[in-house]
Amino acid sequence: MLNIILTILLLLICGQATSSTQGLLTLQNATELAVQNNPNLAQMRARAEAMVAISPQVSSLPDPTISFNARNLPTNSFNLTQEDMTMIGPGISQSIPFPGKLSLRGAAEDFEAEAALQNITEARLWLLSQVKQAWWQLYYLGHALQIVNNNQELIRQLIQVARTKYEVGKGLQQDILLAQLELSNLLDQQLILNNTRHKSVAQLNALLGRIANQTINLPPQVDLQLSTLLPENILFQLADNDRALLASKRELINASQVRLDLAKKDFYPDVTLGAFYGFRHDRPAGDSRADLLTLNMSMQIPIFAARKQAKAVDQRNSELMQQKYALADEWNNVRAQISQYAGDFQLAKEQVMLFNTGIIPQARQTVASMLAGYQVSQVDFLNLIRSQVALFNHELQYWNALVEAKQASAKLQAAVGKDEIYE
Repeated sequence: MLNIILTILLLLICGQATSSTQGLLTLQNATELAVQNNPNLAQMRARAEAMVAISPQVSSLPDPTISFNARNLPTNSFNLTQEDMTMIGPGISQSIPFPGKLSLRGAAEDFEAEAALQNITEARLWLLSQVKQAWWQLYYLGHALQIVNNNQELIRQLIQVARTKYEVGKGLQQDILLAQLELSNLLDQQLILNNTRHKSVAQLNALLGRIANQTINLPPQVDLQLSTLLPENILFQLADNDRALLASKRELINASQVRLDLAKKDFYPDVTLGAFYGFRHDRPAGDSRADLLTLNMSMQIPIFAARKQAKAVDQRNSELMQQKYALADEWNNVRAQISQYAGDFQLAKEQVMLFNTGIIPQARQTVASMLAGYQVSQVDFLNLIRSQVALFNHELQYWNALVEAKQASAKLQAAVGKDEIYE
């Protein structure tokens, strides 16, 4: 019996497990599916495409107006030949904004469209971050369930050992009860983990644009290496250059500056040019009448400039300052995010090293020693169970720390705006 239990412990130490390789969802495949299928990204792309189409519209001249007029009709007869000034004919007019206004309107919309494109990149970064976090959460839950199953098998073997010793009068019944209680705790933990995994599968499928209950199988072998991060000041520089959120805010500042310039242009009037050609009928006596051409030019006079144009300039100034403050606030938030996620990564990485090189090997040696001692009645069953529970918790903490490091890395990549965050 001791050989069987030691073999199980060896399997736990080596982490041997079999897994199907059919239909595996790798981390790379998950991110590709998310980019292809996520509906939020799709609606943001559609919005950006719509905004790109605005600039040509607002930077074009207004449509000309074509009219057909009958002028100077005598109201006593409505006879077209009675009066010399009676004429009918077509007319056309064109409004022409003050030079520079159209180009400024188009430039403002171009900056807005570019900001929308940057927002797509920003949303894509955080979508990939969420996918990576959900994927690694599933990876943790898979290993946690495997550890729970292995520990259940080991506790069952310990129950058999305790029962055998009790039957020959070398053990206590309370040892059996204690082991059965621990097995029940493991079964309860297994239920909780299975439920958590079910919810995590639904969450990841939603991010991938798939039905919630679609089966997800992860590959058994993945890259678990935790590299060294770049220094924080370098990460700050990378974010300043590459973070799409900051680029979007800068584009909005540019758009606000252009709208301020446009508001200042509104002090200058737009001009409307028009032409009317009037056909005149010949006199009743047969004398011919020459046709007439009418030209006109009109413009708006900003006589209420203090209440309209000046207030519009004040408004645009305030909007520009708002965007500048928003950029400064976002930049502070970005640096705070980088510091936080880098700290989380470093802490989790150090915990992984501690569990992997110190705590877990020591805990396994303790369990093996306790088990050997229990076989010869030198160690009580309670201490054996405690040592096994401690090993179980340490193994869970190891995988949790490893996954937290991977998740912090995913968050940090999104906060910096690029994947290259390691030395």
